[in-house]
Amino acid sequence: MTTLLFTHPASLLHVTPDGHPERVDRIKAVNQILASTHFRDLERREAPLGRDEDILRAHSYEHLERLRAISPAEGFEYLDADTVMSPGTLEAALRGVGAATAAVDAVFRAEADNAFCALRPPGHHAESRRAMGFCFFNQAAIAAHYARHRYDAERVAVIDFDVHHGNGTQEIFWQDADMFYGSTHQMPLYPGTGSVQETGAGNIFNAPLRAGDGSEQFREAMGTVILPALDAFGPDLVIISAGFDAHHRDPLGSLQLTEEDFAWVTLQLMEAAEIHCGGRVVSVLEGGYDLQGLSASVGIHVQALMRGNADAVDDSMDDEEEEF
Repeated sequence: MTTLLFTHPASLLHVTPDGHPERVDRIKAVNQILASTHFRDLERREAPLGRDEDILRAHSYEHLERLRAISPAEGFEYLDADTVMSPGTLEAALRGVGAATAAVDAVFRAEADNAFCALRPPGHHAESRRAMGFCFFNQAAIAAHYARHRYDAERVAVIDFDVHHGNGTQEIFWQDADMFYGSTHQMPLYPGTGSVQETGAGNIFNAPLRAGDGSEQFREAMGTVILPALDAFGPDLVIISAGFDAHHRDPLGSLQLTEEDFAWVTLQLMEAAEIHCGGRVVSVLEGGYDLQGLSASVGIHVQALMRGNADAVDDSMDDEEEEF
């Protein structure tokens, strides 16, 4: 498999107040694991700035202009109790958008089989008109609309295994039957959405899990709800909202997943993409707030993208990791 990695130093410039879980150390941990010898064959590209016209397919003009207007020259600007901007936030968020659209370009132009966008802040809580939940622009939804606009992709799927429900992606896709959103997430938990009754135009598939659920329940939810629906949908592109806060170490959730679960679901989604769309997969980083759990989970996720089969995924990277 040929995998591209999109990054940018601007992810380090989105600074949050002391004690905030969505902190600079997250991307440092991701960068560290992806700098190990396990990833020496990974092709790396710098994320461009996202373009207004791409953002505006998923977000309102008022939303984009509000973020520009309130972006601070110094200090912090709070959009809500959890969502805060610093002077570097806007560029970091725009680089996340640019990474996602550039990754779509790469897989449709056959420059790579798949791509991973290792940037922050995350995006799946950002609604068409509102930033929330640490998120400013919804990279996954923007990438989906970009694929339809630029490459005539008729049907695009976003699969989300973050511990929190991606209310933003669901809201943006709600009335669009050619956009698929499938999510496993803990419920009840922030943001309070994600019940099985939320079905949109028949294109929304939520498979909520309970606090304490682990590998068995996660794989059953994916295997009986999300993956069959994805097969029936028949996507032209698979986008992964890759949140790793369902890991058992994570402080913001109570699911009990392991790194091996993330490898398993990655391979399942790659198999579906191989059947339906020539293997085209774009993965964007979402949550994950325990640095050790995040680092290990990103490592095994990217290994799965690179190698494409379970036997080739090496989950013994302890010699490359530090205690964070």
